[in-house]
Amino acid sequence: MSNELSNHDLSGVLHMLKVQYGFDFTGYMQASVKRRILYFMGNEGVPGVFDLKHRLANEAGFLNRMVQFITVNVTEMFRDPSFFKILKTQVLPKLAAYPIIKIWHAGCATGEEALSMAILLQEAGLLNRTRIYATDLNPANLERARAGIVPVSAMKQNTYNYIQSGGQADFCDYYTAKYDSVIFKKELRKHITFSQHNLVTDGSFNEFQLICCRNVFIYFKRELQTQVLRLFEESLSPHGYLALGTKESIHAAEISRQFDTVNLQYKIYRHNQS
Repeated sequence: MSNELSNHDLSGVLHMLKVQYGFDFTGYMQASVKRRILYFMGNEGVPGVFDLKHRLANEAGFLNRMVQFITVNVTEMFRDPSFFKILKTQVLPKLAAYPIIKIWHAGCATGEEALSMAILLQEAGLLNRTRIYATDLNPANLERARAGIVPVSAMKQNTYNYIQSGGQADFCDYYTAKYDSVIFKKELRKHITFSQHNLVTDGSFNEFQLICCRNVFIYFKRELQTQVLRLFEESLSPHGYLALGTKESIHAAEISRQFDTVNLQYKIYRHNQS
């Protein structure tokens, strides 16, 4: 694997991705982006930055593979089971007061968290009047998410998480096993709209009662975090909820004043502006 990519070279690659292809990673943590690009170059057998730019410009599919490497997020169903317990006991009873519930999963990766939310809502009797919007920058992630396919190898951990979150059914009732994968049932997936959205450049597209963006901010510089927090604040209904990852928080003073803390450990906040 190539281990050489100067800051100047990195800036050139990021500029190319932004100007020519519309993928702006300049607000991401540079050490993380550099590490992922170097790993991608090694995986693809790219010896240097000149070859990298040449293949980006001339090879179909190369750009998408690179974007997938840069934006890949580790995820699993019912990740942090206690987070879903809190949603069930402290958030969903409040959302039940709305005739139509709209939830946004920003940076949904391959869709496991959105599927988990659908199951949670189904068991709370709320799914039929909920629309879940799950967005990601990576088109390959979205294609897999729409299919509702999860590897069998992940299901032991997913099942454990579901049980620990207080699941009320047999987890296997929600999917059908097929070869080395499982497919989650269409009755769950029909309530989820998967679409491409860029948190860096795209604006608000609806008003939501709950926004979940967990373990995405850790890859952003502070300025980009603040920008995205403003986007979420604009996208929330009065008294709507925002859920971040356990290592993330609302740090910008002008934004934090507009939220009350529901659970500090699992970074769940409630919009206090009407």
